[in-house]
Amino acid sequence: MTERNTSLRTTESLSVLIVDDEVGIAETLADFIQELGYTPLVAYNGLEALALARKRWPALVITDFMMPILNGLGLLKALRAEAAEQRKTMPPVIMLSAVNTIAAMRDEKADAMLAKPFDLDELERIIERFLSQ
Repeated sequence: MTERNTSLRTTESLSVLIVDDEVGIAETLADFIQELGYTPLVAYNGLEALALARKRWPALVITDFMMPILNGLGLLKALRAEAAEQRKTMPPVIMLSAVNTIAAMRDEKADAMLAKPFDLDELERIIERFLSQ
């Protein structure tokens, strides 16, 4: 893994919503996001994620595609509706999943897609591309 540059982050850091029904993956991503200097918000399904987003609108969303209750695509649609209704800026969405679901994620216009297992350095490049704008 590359050395992380968090020197430009403020104490009021941007929040990143992490959504994965696999607790180990969600916790690993939360630790990684915190290491990058951002504030992780963790949910284990799409409904929890939507509730968290309503409390603190994220700067970025990293979500699994396949989850119980509300999957990644359902969450993406719900966030778009919430953003339009509340006149908020839609955060970039990074969708994580198995290779065979990449086409479906493209159809729904996820901002970035990563196949599991993914490389943290690649994820960091994508995160920084969105959050450094």
